[in-house]
Amino acid sequence: MIDKSNITGIILAGGKSSRMGTDKGFVLFNNKPFIQFSIDALNPLVSKIFIVSDNPDYDVFGLKRVNDLTKNSGPVAGIYSGLEASTTPYNLVLSCDVPLISSQVLQKLINAIDDDTEIIQIESQGKSMPLIALYKKTVARSFKESLNQNEKRLRVAVNTCKVKTVVLEKDDEFTTLNVNSPNELKVILNADYH
Repeated sequence: MIDKSNITGIILAGGKSSRMGTDKGFVLFNNKPFIQFSIDALNPLVSKIFIVSDNPDYDVFGLKRVNDLTKNSGPVAGIYSGLEASTTPYNLVLSCDVPLISSQVLQKLINAIDDDTEIIQIESQGKSMPLIALYKKTVARSFKESLNQNEKRLRVAVNTCKVKTVVLEKDDEFTTLNVNSPNELKVILNADYH
């Protein structure tokens, strides 16, 4: 069993949020900002949490904020920045737009740790999700290499590493819904997930 002292939580909150029209981490769902759901899901499983964002407004959460080391390069740069700041061998990476995420789902990633795999990602509804995943700190090197080659596509960067996928059962699939627009927010507000 991996002790939580060996795991850091990294929340990516640096996106442009162009479809939402406002910074997604602060969008309210059940009177709680999106990013708080990510924090709450990670808390029982990790020794510390970083928020990767250049936006100082995130400092209100009282967590260490990490600036993007490479600007305007999307999640590859965000994950790289978080891994560089981390001092633990394992890192749970989450985007800030999955308000239904649960500690139980993230625990499945920890349970799947082995010696060889560098990235363990969730698969939900047939889609792999590198933004709900566990990354070894050593992946930072590969991601830096991708950035040096101006590769900003996360899937391409992920596939340069040894990857394993944890397939969610039907009952858990709703936890990975990511909310990118006001319409998608309406869907989860009107559904009975909560």
